[in-house]
Amino acid sequence: MRVWDIHPGYLNRESLLGEHREVHAVFSIIINHKSGYARHPETMRWRDSLGALVSRHDCLLEEMDFRGYRHLSPAPDIPGSPWPQVFIDPPAGQLSILEQKYRMKNPGRIPLPQNSQQLWAHHKYSVMARDPELYKSIGPEASRRKGRGYFEGLARTLVETMRVNPSQGMLLNALQHMWGYVSSLGSETNPGPGDSVELIKEIQRRSLLYNVHYLLESTALTDLAYWAHKQG
Repeated sequence: MRVWDIHPGYLNRESLLGEHREVHAVFSIIINHKSGYARHPETMRWRDSLGALVSRHDCLLEEMDFRGYRHLSPAPDIPGSPWPQVFIDPPAGQLSILEQKYRMKNPGRIPLPQNSQQLWAHHKYSVMARDPELYKSIGPEASRRKGRGYFEGLARTLVETMRVNPSQGMLLNALQHMWGYVSSLGSETNPGPGDSVELIKEIQRRSLLYNVHYLLESTALTDLAYWAHKQG
């Protein structure tokens, strides 16, 4: 049983759909007071964080939708809650687990990062939508610092930052930066500049249609879609 903390974009099809099943299993065990796996570490850490588990579930659905996978099982209606304060494996360790797991298998949508620069490139718009000052500080640092220790700390910072709800203004600002990569592609009608739902939808569509690797390898492509729909 595993619920990952890293962004679902790193998961391949098998892992993504598998986590979706596991999340529903955790809901069932805790809500229905089932004894099986009740003492499993994964169950224990989500016991007081079911609202956050709903958010994780819905982020999985955004990734599944983007990849064209069907789902018919919504999460329970549970109010928001703090995220768990513990990790079964730290975020950098989770990336290492996937690297071993996928050695002879298909990877996820986002390639597993080999250094801090790649890790930061995947997350930069997700961070921009939440903390512009952190965004400004990490960029130069990630290109300069090469050690494993920095990578591990950065991976944890990025996971924890993405658990913060973005404001509507900063969300829209990040989406407009992403829009700059695809706005000149094609002759389609452009979405309204203030409509975050239509904006991320068109960013996703053009990224796929014109194979914009930089955005296709970004956590923000589904992370910010989740928040646009939630706030919209």
